[in-house]
Amino acid sequence: MLLGMGGTVAAVSSNGTYSFTKPNRDSVTLLAGLGVEGDVHAGETVKHRFRMKKDASQPNLRQVHLIHEELFEEVREAGFEVGAGELGENVTTRGIDLLGLPVGTRLHLGAQAVVEVTGLRNPCAQIDTFRKGLMKQVVGRDDDGKVRFKSGIMSVVLEGGVVRPGDAIKVVLPDGPHMPLEIV
Repeated sequence: MLLGMGGTVAAVSSNGTYSFTKPNRDSVTLLAGLGVEGDVHAGETVKHRFRMKKDASQPNLRQVHLIHEELFEEVREAGFEVGAGELGENVTTRGIDLLGLPVGTRLHLGAQAVVEVTGLRNPCAQIDTFRKGLMKQVVGRDDDGKVRFKSGIMSVVLEGGVVRPGDAIKVVLPDGPHMPLEIV
């Protein structure tokens, strides 16, 4: 089901070595079934060090990390300066409620690339190492008191292609019933 909403790519970032932040790039190339070309987290099996210690053979459901740029505005109001790529994301978006998307949503990024949303990113202690106190800003509670993780979503690459800042993002929801995002 095509949703009448869309947004834009605000920034793209990648890093070939393990580090918390990822430098901004003029473009990134998404590779089907792998992730961002040249990024340390690309691969068919999990590449996050913590998860690799548990089971390195599990499928990589975290090939591409997306964060909504609006989060940076929210944390800025609380006194934290955070920019694109600084929380380790590959794609910074504008104009899409990423956290409200259901599992299986497809995001068409630019002319060719398509990613499928797999779940939420769990914020880790490195967020407080990056900016002391920032973790409290990216983990909150909703109106019902349920814990709400705001540090982005994870996805897998269905169709590869080049993604650049300014590219349009088209949102295609899966057929119902919709499953809310959980940590992957």
